[in-house]
Amino acid sequence: MGKYLVTGACGGMGSAVVRMLSEAGHTVYALDRVIRETAPGDGIKGIGIRYFRADLTDRKDLERVTEEIRKETDVLDGIVHTAGVYDLNSLIEMPEEDFLRDFSVNLFGTFRVNQTFSGMLKPGSRIVIVSSELAPLHPLPFTGVYAVTKAAVEKYAETLRMEVQLLKIKVAVVRPGAVNTGMLPKSERKLDEFVSNTKYYSVNATRFRKIVGKVEAKHVPPEKVALVIRKALTARRPKLTYKVNRNPLLLLLNALPKRLQLFVIRKILE
Repeated sequence: MGKYLVTGACGGMGSAVVRMLSEAGHTVYALDRVIRETAPGDGIKGIGIRYFRADLTDRKDLERVTEEIRKETDVLDGIVHTAGVYDLNSLIEMPEEDFLRDFSVNLFGTFRVNQTFSGMLKPGSRIVIVSSELAPLHPLPFTGVYAVTKAAVEKYAETLRMEVQLLKIKVAVVRPGAVNTGMLPKSERKLDEFVSNTKYYSVNATRFRKIVGKVEAKHVPPEKVALVIRKALTARRPKLTYKVNRNPLLLLLNALPKRLQLFVIRKILE
């Protein structure tokens, strides 16, 4: 059986991945900034699961966890990145600390984890990075920072894949649309805050709020994403990118010329 590291392990997608791997008989080293009641401590042992509190923005925290894991094993069969933050705001209004935090978790957190644990990966290991359906699309208003970080994550994953293939390690990206996780209520709260606080876009934000609600209503359970991640971990020749629950309206909008996209967005939100 394998040994896997999972970030964001107590979130919706992360917990589904942890359960899936554990039920298959694998050992899971589950990292999260906040450990839920079902995993109430640091280094607690479940059925093949070891939970660790870890802040991905803190390299020392990650190094501490590495030392704890090395007491059990020096080898990992894979790293699964499900940790991430989702922000909704306008780029000219959001606080700088929020902008930097989103990069620190979504992009730099992925970088820190891979760099910290890379010495434990063996030939044949996998790195699976959860991105977003927004990453390859032309940007939308008010989701900008999230889309920018995820686009950067995918470019990082492509470069990482080029390099670690020389070490016989494979990298796969999973690109989900709306997933029924704890992020959906958070995104609703973020949108409500944006609608209430924006100085420039009050009418536009209210209309955008209704559109996002319709898009996110067509979500899939996190277990569906976990099954795709299992394929990425176990397939002899994994795909470079796995796509889950792509939104047809977003794809249609993205197929339009950029100037026409600008016109359509302006007409919808004005």
